[in-house]
Amino acid sequence: MKPNQLEERLIKFAVDIILLCKTMDKSFASEHLTKQLIRSSTSVALNYGEARSGESTKDFLHKMKISLKELRESYVNMKIQKGASLIRDVIELDRLLDKNNQLISIFVSSIKTASAK
Repeated sequence: MKPNQLEERLIKFAVDIILLCKTMDKSFASEHLTKQLIRSSTSVALNYGEARSGESTKDFLHKMKISLKELRESYVNMKIQKGASLIRDVIELDRLLDKNNQLISIFVSSIKTASAK
């Protein structure tokens, strides 16, 4: 996958999360987790943008690892919300969980490849 394609995929993922979050209820738990989910999912695309402009391989890897951590955080957040039935659109939630998992795999692979160089 080309860097521009991955960046577009990450932006789409963040937008999809934001749209999903607009449909959530206003309970304390939902608002707390929703705000954190928006922060972590948008952070992935933002950090990847910085990684692409990395000044060194070490800088690139650092930003990629931050993005990976944010993806894992987003995944766990969505699993918590699913378990607590805070998200009504379970079909969209499952689609985003799958998308999140695919992105985690891409980042793990990219980090391994860059680390080997």
